Amino acid sequence: MSYELIALTMFGGMLLLMLTGQRVFAAIGFVSAAAALLLYGNGAIEMPFNAAFKLFNWYPMLTLPLFVYMGYVLSESGIANDLYTMFHVWFGRINGGLAVGTIGLMVVISAMNGLSVAGMAIGATIALPEMLRRGYDKTMITGVVQAGSSLGILVPPSVVLVLYGMIARQPVGRLWLAGVFPGLMMAAFFAIYIVIRCKLQPHLAPTVSEEELDIPFREKLKLLKAGIIPFLIFFFMTGLFLMGITSLVESSAVGATAATIAAIAKGSFNRKVIEESVRKTLGISCMFMWVILAALSFGAVFDGIGAVRAIEALFITKWQLSPWQVLVMMQLSYIVMGMFLDDTAMLVIVAPLYVPLIISLGFNPIWYGVLYTITCQIAYMTPPFGYNLFLMRAMAPQEITLPDIYRSIIPFVLIMVFALVLIMIFPQITLWLPDYIYSK
Repeated sequence: MSYELIALTMFGGMLLLMLTGQRVFAAIGFVSAAAALLLYGNGAIEMPFNAAFKLFNWYPMLTLPLFVYMGYVLSESGIANDLYTMFHVWFGRINGGLAVGTIGLMVVISAMNGLSVAGMAIGATIALPEMLRRGYDKTMITGVVQAGSSLGILVPPSVVLVLYGMIARQPVGRLWLAGVFPGLMMAAFFAIYIVIRCKLQPHLAPTVSEEELDIPFREKLKLLKAGIIPFLIFFFMTGLFLMGITSLVESSAVGATAATIAAIAKGSFNRKVIEESVRKTLGISCMFMWVILAALSFGAVFDGIGAVRAIEALFITKWQLSPWQVLVMMQLSYIVMGMFLDDTAMLVIVAPLYVPLIISLGFNPIWYGVLYTITCQIAYMTPPFGYNLFLMRAMAPQEITLPDIYRSIIPFVLIMVFALVLIMIFPQITLWLPDYIYSK
């Protein structure tokens, strides 16, 4: 059997197992173990063993549970609710102000948590009902929540970029910095679109009544504390890291500690918050650990049979595709896979193949990590089977139907595609900040 056929068999078997409902790590791990035993014999048992120790020796992996814990503490303690109250008061007089405030809320939640699911949950349970109650168009605001939650895996500290750094063997610090400008740029594009559309169609987003907003200016300033706390946490966590005062792992510990202190100061750090935060942190962390372990084993077998070089020869030598054509094909494959898989599964499946190919084609793997992240979120929001579409349907109020959700994401997907094209044409949008910080 040729190496190309072995590679296709491994991919086909893995996808077939996933279609049966098996967990991602189980499907990937089983295929990699079976392929290793068939190809290398009994000596193949060393491959998962070595992969496990490679994982446990990767010091930045300690950041994962700390960042996840930080996000859940801030969410469970009610600090996210306070944030929405602040945005409600300060943006309520603008047409579409609460929708713009929701985008701002999503950016802050992303900076606190690093997971798009957390932003989606908070947006769907806090922001969406409030905007519906105030007469906002249900289709538009459903798209706002989904688009805002997409920033969760791009704005640092992105857990997905930590996973990409582990699998692609790239520095997580550079990946985080590379995601800053693209994340803020997309948030700005979303906000501009909302303001312009609501200015042209005021009935979509009525302003909040004067009675609700008629509070003393002193009280408004007091509400700013809700925004100051996450900002301070983000500064102490990321700012100290960028200034070289703390390492990556130390910055995650600072963030987790600061979140705990903030919850204690708010008076909401009780037994229930501790139990929920620790339980959810353990579940997310273990899931990522198993997935990374399976990915490393799969990558070891894949590298061993020379599949990467075979695919490269197919694209470049046989099909005579240019590097940019190959890159576009990769992005389109993410769109297709995103209809069925989440970002972790997509990364684990294709990273062993795509990342070495990207490097051999002369592209920057840090820049490509941002492209991958944005494309995954576009795939999540693409009908008919986008992951975020069904997640929103599960969380949204009953009056929001699946057709409403499908229609809601169209303008935001177009904005994300525009942002993706800009980043592909101008790589310095992603690379300027990490190059500037690390050149000091």
